[in-house]
Amino acid sequence: MTPLSVRRRWLPLTLFAVALVLLTTAIPSPALADPNEGDLDSDLEKAISDYIEAEEDLTAAKKRAKTVEKQIKKNKTKVEELTAQVEEIAAAAYAGGNLSSATAILGAESLDLAIDRAMIVNYLGDESAKTVNRLVEARDDLAAEEELLEEEIEKQDKALGKMEDARDAAADQLAGRGGNSAQGPTTDNARVPDAAPRNPDGSYPSEGCSVNDSTTGSCVSPRTKHARDQANIAGFRRYVSCFRPGGDGDHPLGKACDFSVTPGGFSDSDAGGGDKDYGDNLAGWFVKHADRLGVKYVIWYRQIWERGFGWGPYSGGGGAAADHTNHVHLSMV
Repeated sequence: MTPLSVRRRWLPLTLFAVALVLLTTAIPSPALADPNEGDLDSDLEKAISDYIEAEEDLTAAKKRAKTVEKQIKKNKTKVEELTAQVEEIAAAAYAGGNLSSATAILGAESLDLAIDRAMIVNYLGDESAKTVNRLVEARDDLAAEEELLEEEIEKQDKALGKMEDARDAAADQLAGRGGNSAQGPTTDNARVPDAAPRNPDGSYPSEGCSVNDSTTGSCVSPRTKHARDQANIAGFRRYVSCFRPGGDGDHPLGKACDFSVTPGGFSDSDAGGGDKDYGDNLAGWFVKHADRLGVKYVIWYRQIWERGFGWGPYSGGGGAAADHTNHVHLSMV
C-alpha cells in the first residue's frame, strides 16, 4: 500500500463528517404527538454517540497511519540505499575472483532470494556481512510496517462503516419525527445521495416490506428506507409518512413515501411561497438522482415524473392531497 493510495482512501471521509453536521445541527421538534417520542430521543442520542465514537476511532487510526506512512517512506529509502550497496558487494566479489560469494548473490533468481540465503554471510568479510544483515533487517522492518499500515486502514474502514450506520440511524429517527421548519437545500446544492445497492448485473434487488418504517411504525422496503433517509441527510427534513395499509399503489407494498412540504405536517391546501419551493427542490432532487436511488416515479403539484418518460400532467381528482399540491409522492422500483 503506497502513501498515495492511502491518501485516496481518506478522501471520502470528510463527506461523512459533513453529513453528521447536517444531521445534528438542526434536530427538529415533532410535528405530531408521538407515543414513542422518548424512545426516538434515546435512539437518536445513541446514534449520535455512536457516530462521535466512530469518528474518534477514525481520527486515531488516521493519525497512527500517517506516522507509519512516514516511517515506511524513510525505510524504503534505507532499503534502496542498502540494496545498492549489496549489489556493489556482489560486483566487487565477482571482480575479485571470489566466485563463491558472487555466485551465491548474482546467481540467484533475484536479489531478494540471494539475501534470504543465510549462507551468503559465510563467504563475505565482516563489513560486507553487516551490510547484508542491515538490508535483511530493513526489509523485515518495512514488511512489518506495511502490514501495520494495512491494519490501520482496516480499522479506518470499520470506523467508517460504523459512522455510516450511525448516520443512517440518526436519519431514520429524524424522518420519524419530522416537522423541521428549515427550508432545505436547492435541488442542485443538496448532497448527492449514496447509491442504493444493486445486483452484480446492475439490476435492483427484488425487495419486499421488510424493514421498520419509523414514520408509521410499520414497514418499508430497504430501498425505500434508503431513499427516505438519504433525503433527510441531504437536508429535506419535513414530515414524512410511508406505509399505508389498503388500497392500490405502492404505499401498502412499503415502496412509497409522502413528503409534506409544510413544516407542521400535511396541510389541506395548495403549497405556496417557500413551501412550494421546498417541494420543487425535493421533487427535483429525487428526479435528478432517480437512477442512484431506484426511483420509479415522483408526483408533485399536478405533475408526474415517470422513469423513462419524464414529466407530464397529473390529476388526482381535486383537493390538495389528491392533486399532490401539499406533498411530494415518491414511489420506488
